[in-house]
Amino acid sequence: MDFGAIFRLILQDFPKAQINFALIGGFALASHGYPRATIDIDFLVDKKDFPKIKELMLSYGYTLAHESEDAANFVGGTDKLGRVDFLLAHRKYTAEMLKRAVNKDILNNQFKVKVLKVEDLIGLKVQASSNDPERYHQDMSDIETLLKGNLSNLDLNLIKEYFSIFEREKELAEILKRIKNAQ
Repeated sequence: MDFGAIFRLILQDFPKAQINFALIGGFALASHGYPRATIDIDFLVDKKDFPKIKELMLSYGYTLAHESEDAANFVGGTDKLGRVDFLLAHRKYTAEMLKRAVNKDILNNQFKVKVLKVEDLIGLKVQASSNDPERYHQDMSDIETLLKGNLSNLDLNLIKEYFSIFEREKELAEILKRIKNAQ
């Protein structure tokens, strides 16, 4: 997968089409100082922009592998294109996440793109680990690492709110206790 080529396409064409988007997933984690191997590119996008996104992705040679109310996955017709996933923001929390996204450098400063804030990445990981037990351990490891590296700069009330949505406040308290005891 040629991540640079894909980012060039998207970062050139999405703004021209006035598509509201922000990076999530492995590249977003890396932009916040936590590099992790990834095999795809993930974006949070405004759901109303999805018809334009679909048209562009298909024009690049992608196939729509999955589409639902909440997400869409595109697979490239060549190995170079790889896979690009979109989480469709249409609920209160994801819409607010998209508004709070900030510009960050990615791929060794080759590109500047809006990226979700750490708190919001944690919120998505709480949701993902609640919905898919197979993701639990990796997502919780990511959450703990993000908290450790950014604790003094985070809106803990927002993070607590994300954990409370899924009735997982006790887990957050345990993570925060471990972090504070390790300092």
